[in-house]
Amino acid sequence: MGRSSGSGGGGECEAEAEGGATTSSLALRNRYWVLRHGKSIPNAKGLIVSSPENGILEEYRLAPEGVDQARLAGRSFQKMLLENNIPLENVRICYSPFSRTSHTAEVVASVMNLPFVGPQCKVIGDLRERYFGPFYELASHDKYLEIWALDEKDPFLPPEGGESVADVVTRLTEALVSMESDFEGCAVLIVSHGDPLQILQTILKAAKQVKTGADEQDLASRIQAIKVKSVLSRHRKFALLTGELRSAE
Repeated sequence: MGRSSGSGGGGECEAEAEGGATTSSLALRNRYWVLRHGKSIPNAKGLIVSSPENGILEEYRLAPEGVDQARLAGRSFQKMLLENNIPLENVRICYSPFSRTSHTAEVVASVMNLPFVGPQCKVIGDLRERYFGPFYELASHDKYLEIWALDEKDPFLPPEGGESVADVVTRLTEALVSMESDFEGCAVLIVSHGDPLQILQTILKAAKQVKTGADEQDLASRIQAIKVKSVLSRHRKFALLTGELRSAE
């Protein structure tokens, strides 16, 4: 899939972005929160659904418990916005095209009285689930342990026919660059999946801490600088439960 698709829009929000980056810090144009989708029908059945073809099927939307989790996340996000004096018009919801994430984003938007079809909600293909390959597709959730064990040994080695951690970093970088280009001064809620959000938090944290030269201040260069085994192999430390909301700062 490409960098982004669907209803989009963007533009600048009312709040002003922070100043330029220095060699020891990363200044983003927006503030980011991450939300793992609510408990889905595949979660309830204990199945891995990671291919784009299966992921968009309506039969793999949220389970009833997941809808409740999404509503709760929407209310929690509203509270965070109030605590940070962020007006609703400054909110952007960016989400994976999979049915369980689009369902989650739609519920959250409804709770917040935001039009789901409009400039404040945007589907981004690069936020999709990590594809674990045909061997693991529709297999038991128990197989995740095998994949994560492989990640610890070599995050650049993909499951057969699937994506490695490093592969996911590449497209998440594209997604982040796209959001940073499209929005300024916004509160961006990223609705995605377990592995991509673990990996996203990993690279953002590392990119903020890395020291770079004057010609390596941009976000993509910083992420490239920390795209190493010692960083990527530890993505599980940022694991999220279904329906869990977290600041990405």
